[in-house]
Parts: sequence; structure tokens; C-alpha cells
Amino acid sequence: MGTKTRKAGKGKSKATGKTRYSSAGPIAFFVSLFIVALGAIQLVSTFHTYALNLAELNGLKKQEASLIAQKQELENDIARWNDKAYVTAQARDRLGFVFPGEQAIRVQHPEAVTGESTTNTGGSSQDKSQKTSLPWYKEMAYSFKQADQADDKKATANGGTAKDDGQQNESSGDTQNNDQSQSGAQ
Repeated sequence: MGTKTRKAGKGKSKATGKTRYSSAGPIAFFVSLFIVALGAIQLVSTFHTYALNLAELNGLKKQEASLIAQKQELENDIARWNDKAYVTAQARDRLGFVFPGEQAIRVQHPEAVTGESTTNTGGSSQDKSQKTSLPWYKEMAYSFKQADQADDKKATANGGTAKDDGQQNESSGDTQNNDQSQSGAQ
């Protein structure tokens, strides 16, 4: 009979155990859900940190590449400055040095030679497209005519001989045309 009691006892405990498990089921579910949520938060936090570190690593790699390129450029500059021919060329260009026996020539208005303005006035692209410059040979011819006119004016002011009226009028007409084209170019 003792065995029957045990079976009956087991049956009772199973019945009461089922009622315990059924009441403990929602609590266990919420506890496991909380643990999964904490794990998901840790996982998302870890991936977020990984993404930030990866972005920082990529930024540092780009910075490293930039610094390596800058270092190479500076080393090239040092190598150039160690070359005597480069130093000589820089002394000529930047400082205007000349060798003994050479004659230095400085252009007062380089824009007259090149046709480009050396100072940037910050004009728009429309201003640049509206400007038309004369070729260098026409600029030179214009300069010669201006110089000749200045000499003629000095000669007539000093009582010297002047050109005849036909030549004077023709040359002044040419310079007026050049003056107009020059003002249009600027």
C-alpha cells in the first residue's frame, strides 16, 4: 500500500505542480523577455560602438594618407631646395637676382604683355567674357604710336617741327580707334 500512496502523492504533486507552472508561466515569460531585451540593448550598443570606431578608424586612415602625401610633398620641396639650379631659378624669379654681366629687365605692367590682369578684382565670369584684349603685336604698335605722339607733342611745344596735317590727322584717327578698342577691351 505504500506504493499506492506514493503514486497518489505523485499525482497530487503533479496536479498542484501544473497549477504552479501555469501561474509561474507569465512571470518566467516576462523575466526571459527582460533578459532578451537587455541582451538586445547590449548587442545594439556594441554594434553602435563598433560602427563609431570603424568610422573613426576610416577617418584616421584618410588623415594618415593626407599626412603621408603632405610629408612626401615637403620632402620633395626639401630635395628641390637642395638643388642649386632650383635655388638660382627661385632667386631670379622671386628676388630678381641676376648674374654679373646680365641686365635685369622688369615689366611695369605685365598685363599689357600677357593680356591678363595680375590683380584679381573678384569679377564674375560675365566680366571676364566681356573683356577682350588685343594681341601682343597690336598692343606694341599702340604703345609705339602713343610714344610717338608724346614725342610730337613735346616737339611742337618746344617749337620743333611737326608732321604735316594729313599725317597728323591720320595718326590721331588710328590712335582714337585704338583708344576705343582698348577701352572696350578693359
